Amino acid sequence: MTTRRAEQARGRHRIDATLIDRCTLGYALVAAALLAWRVPTASLPTFLVVHGLLVTLAVLMPRARRSGSVGQFMGDWYPLLILMVLYTEVGLANLADGRAYDRLVLGWEQAIFGFQPAREWIRVYPSVWLSWLLHLGYLAYYPIVLAPPLAFWITGRHEAMRLAITTIAVTFYLCYLMYLLFPVVGPRFVFPAADNAATRTAIAQFTARFLEHVAAWGAAFPSSHVAVAVAATVIALRDWRALGLALAVPTTLLALGSVYGQFHYALDALAGLAVGLAVAMVACLASRQDARVRRALRHSNAGSVTSSAHGGEVLRPSSPSPTAADSPAAPKRS
Repeated sequence: MTTRRAEQARGRHRIDATLIDRCTLGYALVAAALLAWRVPTASLPTFLVVHGLLVTLAVLMPRARRSGSVGQFMGDWYPLLILMVLYTEVGLANLADGRAYDRLVLGWEQAIFGFQPAREWIRVYPSVWLSWLLHLGYLAYYPIVLAPPLAFWITGRHEAMRLAITTIAVTFYLCYLMYLLFPVVGPRFVFPAADNAATRTAIAQFTARFLEHVAAWGAAFPSSHVAVAVAATVIALRDWRALGLALAVPTTLLALGSVYGQFHYALDALAGLAVGLAVAMVACLASRQDARVRRALRHSNAGSVTSSAHGGEVLRPSSPSPTAADSPAAPKRS
């Protein structure tokens, strides 16, 4: 019995440590290693403290979920609450190191498209209405990211909410690791700003000023805007088709607007599309596998009958003893 209780305790611990806890822990360790490689020694301790706190957070969250409604909320939502801190950290690390690989991406763009889409599109077609449409699409990034988990939470679909949060957070983590490995500053810092009717619209000027305050340096390839919006849309399509279809339109406009507004190279957007689709597909497959495992466990538990009075042995009803008349050895009476 002692062994069985120990196994049950270990099983509860494994169940409580969710996929997002393990992914957050993995990100904290891998990013810390990349920071130790990239960041000057004088600045490194601050970054390592941040990742030590992130490891502690990932380890404590399983216990927090068992502590009540507030702990459950924090355990579910903490990955999205820490993303801005991690994003800022990536920008500071890239600034401290100073390297960027835009020249490589520019060469790839020229080889694939024969021109530079992020430089030429808004100059060749300086449309006021297109500028409003695509810049609004680009700014729709924040509602797109939050819509699936919030919608699932409000409607009480907590498993779908957790899957959406996990998918979105893992997509962010992969983009952030790529920024540390392969920093690219993007066309805003490489090409001169266009000056025409499209760039003079109020929405274009607002978006440019907004990004000056929130954008991280070296965080262009792949576009996390595109990657996360695509991942969120696919997850919404899986669990709430109407919501996913509603998000597909602004997600498409966001991807186009990222290039039209000179915020990303075309390859940034395409790489973001690939990352978002890949993470969402893996998340869907993992969710189906997890559902099958849970059904199997429920079926196994429902089929087992235990008795503490008999040391945990399975009891089966005994067959009735045959009577003398039923026995083949009993003589027949005349």
